[in-house]
Amino acid sequence: MELKTGWLGKPWNFAEETDSTNDWAKREAGKGAPNGAVFLVRNQTKGKGRRGRSWADPKGSGLAMSLLLRPDMAPERAPMMTVLMGLSAAQAVADVTGKEALIKWPNDLVMSGKKLCGILTEMSMQGTKIAYVVIGIGINLTVEKFPEEIKDKATSLKLECGEAPDVERMAAAVLERFEQNYESFLAAGDLSPFKEEYDRLLANRGREVKVLEKERELVGTCLGIDEAGELLVQTPGGECKTVFAGEVSVRGLYGYV
Repeated sequence: MELKTGWLGKPWNFAEETDSTNDWAKREAGKGAPNGAVFLVRNQTKGKGRRGRSWADPKGSGLAMSLLLRPDMAPERAPMMTVLMGLSAAQAVADVTGKEALIKWPNDLVMSGKKLCGILTEMSMQGTKIAYVVIGIGINLTVEKFPEEIKDKATSLKLECGEAPDVERMAAAVLERFEQNYESFLAAGDLSPFKEEYDRLLANRGREVKVLEKERELVGTCLGIDEAGELLVQTPGGECKTVFAGEVSVRGLYGYV
């Protein structure tokens, strides 16, 4: 595969089948795999989504990939990398297909109001410091028929664009965008360089959203993100609330988005 990155994807690991690329990456991290290692698989038997959900990944029909990073940063900044990957994946889809995918904060991409891509970030600590961060990404590429229970909520690049890029091309586009963005993120210390573009691609911006937390339900207007990647929601009373990615599920009041 032709990969135009400086360090990301070096080394590059491929398998025909594994349980989940995130679990594979974590196992290799425990053995000392370096910063920038990438894990790509043709078939996941136990693909994982956020909040312990499973990720539907019909064999060979999508991109299933995880990145291993060993950042020297405060643990509370790790959730920003989910936001950064969401933007990078949206940029990569546009690079490859010429079509725009929108971001459903904090960890999905959508096209036609349906889920195209999911992102799962997991962190391991060593004392008070980050030992490693694994960012998993799944993009539906060639699926043309989804199971009945998700057919109205999921889509693929094949369905949206008429054709789909091959896995390696899509993977390379994501990695190239993420490396560039990640280096800018490290230099800036936050997501301020990306806020304008992210807000432009935010599916729910300017729309009413329902924020579901363990102890409360908040309905308000989505304003965008702040420099930490947290969602800004304006309540009917005019107060601006900050929503943390690790705490909530955000739903539009109409449909999936």
